[in-house]
Amino acid sequence: MQALIDVILPVFLVVGFGYAVAWRGLLSASSVDGLMSFTQNVAIPCLLFRAIWTLDIGDSFSISLLISFYTGSLTCFLVGLFGARYLFKRDWEDAVAIGFCCLFANSVLLGLAITERAFGPDALSANYAIIALHSPFCYGLGITVMEFVRARAADQPNRDVPLIVVKAMFRNALVIGIALGAVFNLLNISLPAPFTDALDMMVRTALPAALFAMGGVLYRYRPEGDMRIILFVCAISLLLHPSITWTLGTTFALEDSALRSAVITAAMAPGVNCYVFANIYGHARRVAASSVLMASALSVITAWLWLGTLP
Repeated sequence: MQALIDVILPVFLVVGFGYAVAWRGLLSASSVDGLMSFTQNVAIPCLLFRAIWTLDIGDSFSISLLISFYTGSLTCFLVGLFGARYLFKRDWEDAVAIGFCCLFANSVLLGLAITERAFGPDALSANYAIIALHSPFCYGLGITVMEFVRARAADQPNRDVPLIVVKAMFRNALVIGIALGAVFNLLNISLPAPFTDALDMMVRTALPAALFAMGGVLYRYRPEGDMRIILFVCAISLLLHPSITWTLGTTFALEDSALRSAVITAAMAPGVNCYVFANIYGHARRVAASSVLMASALSVITAWLWLGTLP
């Protein structure tokens, strides 16, 4: 119970504060959108750039860690995709968007914040190793499958799909921040102190501002309809993904810090990017938005329970 109070509740209180401010009309929807745009396109890419730039790649990138986490991600995508199609009779485009909700854990806003509060800032190396591949893997998979489905429905050739995927990936600010960080890391590039100080100031704004903005955005997407499939997405995101990650991580005998980061990240609710993906393609938007909101609320309890399974 102490972990719930000390670690998890402060994170969700910031989200709740953003929700309450939007509910009471203290900030307009355009102001909340502006804050979310700043965090998604500027502050968080700066945070990811700084983290990947200074990450000890040799020590942090464990194949066992990545297999443990991303096997769960891929399995959840497939379960969500085929469950939406065959259990809930959604069309293929809807099914891909729902599968993406099951795939994309909120690794940055919630995963980083909860891991840092639970185990301290020095425990985040494995988080950043997962995050370095998270957006490229998830967007690459989701966009590729969606474009193949759309091409098939329109009876168009599949040869244009790779170019569409590459263009979409490199319009994503998170992917750009990660890629630049990797380049600076591998080439051992340094920056003058005033630039790193300015970058650090930007980084310190990223998580609290993004959590607050997330609450404001979620206010607009209160659950309505499609409750069975929303609960299906919540169960996959909050239970199946961390179960697979915990099982594989234990089997591979991951170090305690790596196991903690992997399981906590896997146990996070779908991120707001799930709604962004659904909105881009115009499919399953209500399911995506409601799943993000409901799973985020439920994860207050489920994250606490998963913390209790960790060494």
